[in-house]
Amino acid sequence: MWERFSFYGMRALLVFYMIKGFLRYTDDQAYGVYGAYTALVYAAPFLGGILADRLLGARRAVIMGGLLMAAGHLLMTVQTTSRSSLPCPC
Repeated sequence: MWERFSFYGMRALLVFYMIKGFLRYTDDQAYGVYGAYTALVYAAPFLGGILADRLLGARRAVIMGGLLMAAGHLLMTVQTTSRSSLPCPC
């Protein structure tokens, strides 16, 4: 459930953030990153399943996956809030 919540939330905001937000990407750059993100979202469960089945076990894999998602969102939040206090480079 949380993985889907994270994916659709990021999907809705990612391109907007890259174009209009702090990154100032062009449309082509932003859609390239968006395409790579979408591809990795579908490839990661396959690779993670192999890793979980062979090395970690289901319980440890779920805990590590949740911690990695939380850390990624925390890093994006910290990055965004620290940059918002800087003056606009307009």
